[in-house]
Amino acid sequence: MIVGGVIGDWIKGHLPGVLPDDLARGVALHRAIDSFAESQPSFRRSRSRVSVVRRRYAGVLVDVFYDHLLARNWATIHHQPLDEYCEAVYRSIKDRLDELPLSSHTGLTLMAKEDWLMSYAQIEGIADVLARMSRRARQPNPLANGEQEFLADVDGFTSDFYEWLDDTKKFCLRWQAE
Repeated sequence: MIVGGVIGDWIKGHLPGVLPDDLARGVALHRAIDSFAESQPSFRRSRSRVSVVRRRYAGVLVDVFYDHLLARNWATIHHQPLDEYCEAVYRSIKDRLDELPLSSHTGLTLMAKEDWLMSYAQIEGIADVLARMSRRARQPNPLANGEQEFLADVDGFTSDFYEWLDDTKKFCLRWQAE
């Protein structure tokens, strides 16, 4: 299920019919969490913390900021050290690469090679992610240097994140029980 959750950002639109059930379920959970996040007061509060200049991209920015906060505070959230967890995720992806859409192979391989998951723990890591996202977009956008939004209100985003994380954990338990 973890591999499916990670690849959720790499698979757009309808799920490929050849995706194994556990991977499809992981992608479905990833998408359900994204939808759930948009409805949460804490996530909406974080979106409102983003300046008017970047407000159109607030959801994307907050998603990246929360990834940063998750990685930065990992030791208080998860029992396994972050570096070991990331290595296990990369190994799992590599072991299942042949089951994933060909269009995702280059990005997923690069993610492991450059250790993107671990890099989220540092502000420079999310700066790099936002710069890459900005370059990939079809239209000019203000994502590059978006980490400045986070730095302008670290305490506010952090408070929102922990509230969101508690709500999301409960949501995931309900979702998995269904």
